[in-house]
Amino acid sequence: MSQFTEDELIAKVQDGYIVESPEEMTEGYKKALTVQLTVQADTELMSAPAYWMAARHAPSTNTQVSAHAIIQDELAHANIAYRLLEDLGESKEQLVYGRQPHEFKHPYGFDQPLDNWADMVVANGFFDRAGITLLSDVYENTSYGPLKRALVKVDMEETFHLRHGEVWMRRLANSGGEAREMLQRSVDWMFPMTIEWFGLPDEMKRHSGQLDYKLKGLTNDQLRQVWMASTVPLCEKLGLDAPAHWDEEKEEYVLDYPFPCQYVAEDKEWLFDEGEISWDTVFERWKGRGPMNEIYVESIQRSRSEVGGWLADQVAA
Repeated sequence: MSQFTEDELIAKVQDGYIVESPEEMTEGYKKALTVQLTVQADTELMSAPAYWMAARHAPSTNTQVSAHAIIQDELAHANIAYRLLEDLGESKEQLVYGRQPHEFKHPYGFDQPLDNWADMVVANGFFDRAGITLLSDVYENTSYGPLKRALVKVDMEETFHLRHGEVWMRRLANSGGEAREMLQRSVDWMFPMTIEWFGLPDEMKRHSGQLDYKLKGLTNDQLRQVWMASTVPLCEKLGLDAPAHWDEEKEEYVLDYPFPCQYVAEDKEWLFDEGEISWDTVFERWKGRGPMNEIYVESIQRSRSEVGGWLADQVAA
């Protein structure tokens, strides 16, 4: 049992106290940290099969090797987060192999197929940028010491993923023709997808545990602004259409479409013209998961039996 009450721990972490062990945590702190780490771990894990399938479309052997290096990094990042969860009493074995596909807590974006090389590099440029935005905030502000130290390595490697995406987005944009058109189609569906990534608008946010316990420092809308502050100028520089612009009067980036709005997964199309929908409808879509959810999870969980069988054969030999 924690030596602190909930109010005492909140006051201490807000004043700069760093939590180093579960013995210092209240139930509220531990629950909020567990949810945060689970989302982090699941997101890193599910990016691997998504990127693996997209890497098949790499234009050369060298670029495929780069994509595989990113996949290796993502699996290592997932392992770090799952390992931290073990310190909180969770079972990594159960989390990776014991859950049903719909029980994983990664963003809806990683339930979508990445159908070509443009999808792959925009995912690096958009999704990995969202990861950096979120984890950089956690690194700067988290009150949990083991996570802060672990994120030093993660941040450096995620920056490589982002640069890979930016370099290739620039190459495809400069190539013109079909390559540029394919790139724009990827931007069209992934930009709104990443905007959703950051969750509810601040005025609708139901829980503030992560902020109260100083597990992160910025709100959802602030994180969205940080992401757009890099992403919109990148698209503008490359001559790509992004559905957002800088509003001089508001001094912030503003979306050029209803938010949130309906998404048709089969067509990778956002129905901007149909207007704004409720967040309850968004939650229903998230809860139902996307078209690749079962395939991606099965590809991860299948490795357990395949590796186990190979090891058994080696021992028998």
